[in-house]
Amino acid sequence: MSFGPDLRARVTRLALENAVEHRSEPRPESILGALLGFDPSLRAQRAELVPLVREVIAEIGPLGPEEREARLRSLGGPEPRPVRPPRSTSGDETSQDLPDLPGAEKGRVTLRFAPFPSGALHVGHARAIFLNDTYRQRYDGRFFLVFDDTVGSAEKRPTLDSYDLILEDFELAGVKLSKIYYKSDRLPEYYRHLPPLLQTGSAYVCLCPAELLRHRREAREACPERDREARWQLEAWEGMLSGRYGEGEAVVRLKTDLNHPNPAFRDRVLFRISNLDHPRVGQRYRVWPLLEFSWAVDDVELGITHVLRGKDLVMEDEMEQALWKAWGWTGPRFAHFGLLRIREAKLSKSKFQREIASGVFDGWADPRTWSLRSLWRRGIRPEAVRQFILSFGLSLADIEVPAETLYAMNRHLIDPTTPRRAFVPEPVPVKVMGDPLGPRAVALANHPEHPEMGERTLQVEDSFYLPGRDVAAHRGEEVRLKDLLNVRLPPAGGPGPLLAEFTSQPNKPLPRLQWVPMGEAVPVSVLGIEHQRTEGFGEGDLARAPEGSLFQFERFGFVRADALPTSPGEPRRFFFAHP
Repeated sequence: MSFGPDLRARVTRLALENAVEHRSEPRPESILGALLGFDPSLRAQRAELVPLVREVIAEIGPLGPEEREARLRSLGGPEPRPVRPPRSTSGDETSQDLPDLPGAEKGRVTLRFAPFPSGALHVGHARAIFLNDTYRQRYDGRFFLVFDDTVGSAEKRPTLDSYDLILEDFELAGVKLSKIYYKSDRLPEYYRHLPPLLQTGSAYVCLCPAELLRHRREAREACPERDREARWQLEAWEGMLSGRYGEGEAVVRLKTDLNHPNPAFRDRVLFRISNLDHPRVGQRYRVWPLLEFSWAVDDVELGITHVLRGKDLVMEDEMEQALWKAWGWTGPRFAHFGLLRIREAKLSKSKFQREIASGVFDGWADPRTWSLRSLWRRGIRPEAVRQFILSFGLSLADIEVPAETLYAMNRHLIDPTTPRRAFVPEPVPVKVMGDPLGPRAVALANHPEHPEMGERTLQVEDSFYLPGRDVAAHRGEEVRLKDLLNVRLPPAGGPGPLLAEFTSQPNKPLPRLQWVPMGEAVPVSVLGIEHQRTEGFGEGDLARAPEGSLFQFERFGFVRADALPTSPGEPRRFFFAHP
């Protein structure tokens, strides 16, 4: 695919900006992430853009530092930041791109979110949470949390700690709940609404074994109990409740069209028997509703006016509507949205549960879970996730985006107030010979673009830690220790620290290397998104930074401080947020 000259110029500008800023070869993924974050309409062409990005990088590769700077100036300077303007987190500004809900009236809107409590909420839940909360704010309405805690199955079970995890997630997300309900408390309500359906012939008790039930459904065949009289149906229902039937021996099914094109919709199951222990109510109940039946009851009894759900639940809409028709009820309106995927996030709550239980994962805040709490732990703000979600509106299209799209929004929020610090991974000790200024205090800006954030002071002598990769790449070359001085690295090393030669003090267009004075360096360990650790040394004041502090490790990325070490010599730990 060919792209126009304007797009090529934008890619060239991004590549040059990256090369000039870091005095190194730009990485294709950084250029591509910035490009897609700036212009989301290009996401569908991501695969075709990769060759263009690589071609541009190869083109500027032979250029020296001064030539790259000159060419960047000729293109009009740096590309604007690839983010949207920040949004307010309250009021109508948060929902300016969302359509109105049909029939919604100010002060008369009630919404709900119904998670199954089998773990913490992850980034996949965020779309429903923030869309519901934004509409609640727009209409000055109510937002209910309804725990969808029916008994589940042997493979998918509710867990007791998940209730607290989910409540904490809402608190951390800054989403206010109007009321909290537990379906496991509402079994008597569900039981109360079934007999009228049996009496009118809208539902029936089926005694078919599971395999036979599936066969008859696919073959469009009615089971023998489908047309039995109401008295038998009510007695069979009482038998389910009293224990006359065992698990798998009887279910309640809704009468629908046996010729419905979707076999799963033909006489769908409403209640089943389960002997599983429930984490909140134990074995108080042995007959449990399936989700569609409980939703149909709750959405009316709790006064829900609008249900926002994924488009994959359209069949559940039909089930609820069929039940409301059988009862003679009017239910809420439905609005749907497509699936939103972050390309790098692999979401599987059942797998995560196993990994957490076995100790492979560090709880639900492990960055590999992509849970909301793992994002907060990394330093990604709830406001950034909200802005990310709302930027896609209430679209039915399935969307897949790179994580950089979320990172760009978080970067926009935290960059202006996040202090810079030096971090040297894979450290190599280097001693500078011939520095005429000798030991001294060096003042460095906490943020190069915000002088109001002040300075920090580093005590500099003649010994430093430099990044091993940079040292290996520039052996025998003159380089600049960023914001300090220029040195020539030795062509080869020997025992002890490398001996570098002082060359000059003024800033020159040389490769820039990060550094940390050996005299006050502290060991640092950064936990990455895939749970990999990067070890190195950082500036001395990092040892005292409170838990939760955000920093930008220069030429490395944004990080969030973990708890202070509890034993001497233990490295100061940080979580990697994003580049």
